[in-house]
Amino acid sequence: MNIPPRISLVTPSYNQGQFLEATLLSVLGQEYPALEYIVMDGGSTDDSPDILRRYADRLAHWQSAKDGGQASAINAGFARSTGDILGWLNSDDLHLPHTLRYVSENLDPSQAQILTGNYLHFYDDDSGRAWGSSVQKLHEKHQLKLWDYITQPSTFWTRKAWESVGELNETLHFTFDWEWFLRAQQAGVAFRKVAPYLSLYRFHSAHKSGTGGNTRMEEILGIYERFAGANYRDALVQIAAQQSRLRRIQRITRRLRLGGLSPALMRLACPALRQGISPQDTEDMLQVQ
Repeated sequence: MNIPPRISLVTPSYNQGQFLEATLLSVLGQEYPALEYIVMDGGSTDDSPDILRRYADRLAHWQSAKDGGQASAINAGFARSTGDILGWLNSDDLHLPHTLRYVSENLDPSQAQILTGNYLHFYDDDSGRAWGSSVQKLHEKHQLKLWDYITQPSTFWTRKAWESVGELNETLHFTFDWEWFLRAQQAGVAFRKVAPYLSLYRFHSAHKSGTGGNTRMEEILGIYERFAGANYRDALVQIAAQQSRLRRIQRITRRLRLGGLSPALMRLACPALRQGISPQDTEDMLQVQ
């Protein structure tokens, strides 16, 4: 009988009691036999600690205490972990059934590997808005250094990959997952892009990425400068300032079936795009919001 690899999963949380129990059940309900589940709560003042107490006997570790932020909490959780495969699931997201078993069967703990699968985005409101992904096509067409098309809840990695790349950058608050994936790419970690849907990614009124403002953009610009170069950083500044105009050009040219004119018109509207930025690069950079 094959012994399944141990999966260490960390959930960082802070004042998300309205979502936390569903997140816990999406993991525990899979009944994966070699699960090490760690929850790092940042000292929530809502009902999160009470929820965690109810599930304490099924958690390898949980705590509710002030921490240094999300990246710090995740690093601390992984420092406690012993698994062969690692991942984290934010307390407002969900894993789909059989995700853990699929991951255990498709990652090789003896190798430095990252597995990233598909995901369903959904809005936690009355709109019913939801859409899926095709991470394999995204990986073929786009550059990770220009657009973070990897969705973290559908991504897992081996301990060898974690040790090869190092911990999350705790100075970042909005982009630490993207920055870690880029460091993994630089370190030569093998990325496996798989078709199955592994998670549900929730948008809601307090969604972190949607509330970052200038701070988040400054982190993105820092990533661009480090991994893509200063010319891409400068171009992104102009693209962000002209984003509405550039998207309008895209819509009009597509509606008129004149999509071939779109790159030239965008270069006229945004001078930075004349500095060796390809149409595909421009398309990637327009995804950064």
